[in-house]
Amino acid sequence: MTPRTDIESYLNTLLEVGKFRDYGPNGLQVEGAPQVQRLVSGVTASRALIEAAVAHGADTLLVHHGLFWKGHDGRITGWLKQRIELLLRHGINLLAYHLPLDAHALYGNNARFGERLGWQADGRFGEQELGFIGTASEPLTAGALAARVAERLGREPVLAEGEAGRPLRRVAWCTGGAQGYFESAIAAGADVFLTGEISEPQAHLARETGVSFIACGHHASERYGAPALGAHLAERFGLEHTFIEIGNPA
Repeated sequence: MTPRTDIESYLNTLLEVGKFRDYGPNGLQVEGAPQVQRLVSGVTASRALIEAAVAHGADTLLVHHGLFWKGHDGRITGWLKQRIELLLRHGINLLAYHLPLDAHALYGNNARFGERLGWQADGRFGEQELGFIGTASEPLTAGALAARVAERLGREPVLAEGEAGRPLRRVAWCTGGAQGYFESAIAAGADVFLTGEISEPQAHLARETGVSFIACGHHASERYGAPALGAHLAERFGLEHTFIEIGNPA
């Protein structure tokens, strides 16, 4: 068993928590058992994930999307009360890392998303340098890349094609809800940009700039950081670790 404080301190240093301006608190969000032995990782601290962690006998839950976000009024009622009550009743620590987990060069969502699609980043772009960019080992068309995304992520993406038939050599990506990074990706020299979500302006920008845009699904693009980090913690501290997938169509 390992003291919770040792794990939290290690994570805060590893993920460089202090350098990020984020939408909610990173680190320990709900205090549970002082000693950690059985760790469950997941994408979002939903009630379904917490219930699964309880059934698994976990003392600590590591997630990308925690419980508290900018704009929350501080009241512990309804769905939030139910989630927190479950954690407290079973003595489960909740550790949540949002942008720091997106950005980490080895265990982060962007790094693992790129690895799954066969890319390594050679540069960064966008606000807080969260976006990754690299060169594809072989040029693909937008249609072929969308098919690869569907096959490797298990979810049909939304493709807003730019210039028809354009070889996609420079590939940029940022997981989750990073559609606002599209213009930064274009400025960085990308031929295509991949993220989780699409909003109304991106289709027009793709047509007008010739740079393709692929929305892979918020959850589908962010399934890889938490289990990678959980496996690393298990190896470093001698913990039991299980990643639990809770499906999400978003």
